[in-house]
Amino acid sequence: MTTLLSLCLAIMLAAPAAAQHAYPAKPVRLIVPFPPGGANDIVARLIGQRLNDRWARVVVIDNRGGAGGNIGTEIGARAVPDGYTLLIVSTSTLATNVGLYSKLPFDPIRDFAPITLIVTAPNLLAVNPAVAAASVQELIQLAKANPQRLNFSSFGGGSSAHLIGEMFKRMAGIDIVHVPYKGGSPALTAVIAGEVQMTFSNLSVALPQVQAGRLKAIAVTSRQRASALPEVPTVAESGLPGFEATAWVGIVAPARVPRALILKLNRDIHQVLADADTRTQLLSRGLEPAATTPEGFARHIGAEIERWSKVIRESGVRAE
Repeated sequence: MTTLLSLCLAIMLAAPAAAQHAYPAKPVRLIVPFPPGGANDIVARLIGQRLNDRWARVVVIDNRGGAGGNIGTEIGARAVPDGYTLLIVSTSTLATNVGLYSKLPFDPIRDFAPITLIVTAPNLLAVNPAVAAASVQELIQLAKANPQRLNFSSFGGGSSAHLIGEMFKRMAGIDIVHVPYKGGSPALTAVIAGEVQMTFSNLSVALPQVQAGRLKAIAVTSRQRASALPEVPTVAESGLPGFEATAWVGIVAPARVPRALILKLNRDIHQVLADADTRTQLLSRGLEPAATTPEGFARHIGAEIERWSKVIRESGVRAE
């Protein structure tokens, strides 16, 4: 009897571990809260394919754009916490939106279990090639000599490009005009066409246009120079010390996903990011691999909420 009882107990204890070991036993849905084509989608599809290969299970990319990323993010927050629905998150969805919207349909801290940061991506201060400035200081001098004559594009009011432009205005002491467009591609096209003079574009999106000579790269907004454009200085080293605005993309699960599963996902994604081909593909797009622990990613999210909420308060920007 004692032997039978011990055997039953061993089976009961082993069942959760076996189920955990078998994950994933079915397709995994990876929600991207933006339309296809942007940095979030690029990262999701690359990482999703690598996990697909690793797990021999389909990773389904589910684009759920709208409301500045809030629609898809809410879907991720409300998903069943079994590990079969994961969510791509970024600077906008879990950081800037906190300050931009008076009320969000989710709590960026309480409703999610951070898994890992995936990549960081500097934005690029780029101008039309006809603009008579080749450095940050020359651009500032041009703006001071022509107040409200230089325009900068963004992919919408309250977007990261808009907020970076507002931070640049304040720190440089200049008066440049924000012109919002409906999407990153139209905002970049406007600079190339000369409709506006400058923009703060995601490096992964702007890089091909710089390489083709359609845009002039002035500076990157990250703390360090970008691997994809090592000859281009940072804004901070170009006369505005302390200037930093780095975009990022990470992955989370709904809150209450078991801790053991979060750690497995963290390990698997780290191994994907350590793959030489994956790193090459990310770096070629201006995306810097940036794996973290779940706790490290949680601290990063908290710090980013604080950073961007301050910028938003000081600039008075609200979501449109």
